[in-house]
Amino acid sequence: MLILNFAHPLTEEHLARIEELTNQKVERVIVINSQIDTQQPLAPQVVAMADAAGLTPEEWQTLPILINPPALNFSAVALLAELHGRMGYFPPCIRMRPVVDEHGNRVVPPRFEVAEILNLQALRDEARKRRGK
Repeated sequence: MLILNFAHPLTEEHLARIEELTNQKVERVIVINSQIDTQQPLAPQVVAMADAAGLTPEEWQTLPILINPPALNFSAVALLAELHGRMGYFPPCIRMRPVVDEHGNRVVPPRFEVAEILNLQALRDEARKRRGK
């Protein structure tokens, strides 16, 4: 499995958890800078982010790809639209969450853990059933 990481670095612990949740081996992680210039149009910057993965059209459509999306919400949603266009489906995404102590307080210094893998295509397919006729 290939991870396209548009967010903070993933640790060995994160990768082990991802493998556990997906039952697949992480073969490679490509780190892609997702910083944007908020004074410039977003779409070309998102296209450049996707291009930075260096994948061919065939690889976009055939490789098992998992996304760690950018933290900035509008970058993340625009990137998902771009990737859907390249892949033909919504890619699964990693959801990270803050680590908390036994009382529910965030640990200091802050750390993050892999909470789940979001199967966006399955979410979309289920939502389609609620669309009506």
